[in-house]
Amino acid sequence: MRCCFAVISGALAPAISPSPTSRSRSRSGSIVKLTKNSLFQSQRQSHVCSVSLTLRNRFINNGNPDVSAQCSRAEAEELSDDDFVVVNFYSFVVIKNPEAEVARHLSFLQGLDIHGRVYLNEQGINAQYSGPSKDALLYVKWLREDDRFSDILVQISAAYNEHAFPKLKLRYKPSLVQLEGGISHLPLLDPSVRATPLAPSEWRKRLEPVDGIDAASNGNINTNYILLDVRNGYEWDIGHFSGARRPSVDCFRSTSFGLSSTEDVASDPLANVDKEKTDILMYCTGGIRCDVYSTILRQRGFQNLYSLKGGVSHYLKSEGPAEWVGNLFVFDSRLSLPPSAYKPEAIVNAARSEQVSQCNTFSRCYICGSQVSELRHRNCANLDCNLLFLCCTDCVKDLRGCCCVNCITAPRLRPVLPGHQRYAKWHLYRDLECKAS
Repeated sequence: MRCCFAVISGALAPAISPSPTSRSRSRSGSIVKLTKNSLFQSQRQSHVCSVSLTLRNRFINNGNPDVSAQCSRAEAEELSDDDFVVVNFYSFVVIKNPEAEVARHLSFLQGLDIHGRVYLNEQGINAQYSGPSKDALLYVKWLREDDRFSDILVQISAAYNEHAFPKLKLRYKPSLVQLEGGISHLPLLDPSVRATPLAPSEWRKRLEPVDGIDAASNGNINTNYILLDVRNGYEWDIGHFSGARRPSVDCFRSTSFGLSSTEDVASDPLANVDKEKTDILMYCTGGIRCDVYSTILRQRGFQNLYSLKGGVSHYLKSEGPAEWVGNLFVFDSRLSLPPSAYKPEAIVNAARSEQVSQCNTFSRCYICGSQVSELRHRNCANLDCNLLFLCCTDCVKDLRGCCCVNCITAPRLRPVLPGHQRYAKWHLYRDLECKAS
């Protein structure tokens, strides 16, 4: 069985959904980084979040690479050059000599305190990194001075506990997104082949119930659409748009919506649909997976493809939690971000969230199936299992941080970590011969 991995804090943790019928193990047994404080635990973190988002909003919306020009004097004084931020962007653009481009980026980043993943190839760039705001935004400014990247959509959020990544990985990568068969053959450089991007405000209008008809039924009287979550099951488990079905895969690499000949809509929401009349509304975290997968669906004959511009992170920044339930899974040490991380002033519609959260699989404990309040995954204490799963506090205590009874008797058990704490890097535990007490 193939095992997929979510890169978290520089370690490879198995990206597995908390489904009792789907289990997989880590090839390396890598562990996520220890985090001592919970999100938004301190006043300083909340302050950094608010100020960083103010800077990001002006920086992105105005499209001016001169970051200092986007802040008022008061805001500039509040935002310290040492405040850490997380930056995400991607762009499909022709890069004739990607190896030389990699060398150019590495040369510019010499001396800057930036950790993360920056991948380039002939089709463009995909980057997620963290660093002090001065260094992080200086890289964006430099990038936007290149005409090829002048209009790139940059998304910035507050980092907690400084770096969200352990080190910098900047290199050539054959595929900017991992998918079975690769993506180099896809016409990603042609915008007309990709899904039509919808601004967050337009996306919200498409999802909002009309005349009491619930969007979750896909029965909006104004349009016939299918809401497609182009992520992984474990991402859906802590947050998703109302009406989106849980993805049946634990790794985007294996996504096969609309590709099978089966008419079983239980496993494929695009099976047996009218490809010419049905609108397909696609969303993912930052937008890149939708851009990639929509080109595949276009080749399969689906004509009305729409994607959420900038993904969920851009939507939460613009519209807040409207039509969204839960938190957003992110592929760095933070793991899970509430909507307030993107729009602090937003007020969550508690009644609607409570209604949607009654779904059988949303935010449920992997072990007992009870509702969990902490929308953050943890790793199994069994070093050789390392399953990434949701767990209630009672089961954490009863099973000593393990995912099942069998793991309790495993020869190498790490200590139970309470609350939001994360395990340290895998190599610190790999030689342990700890017996279950």
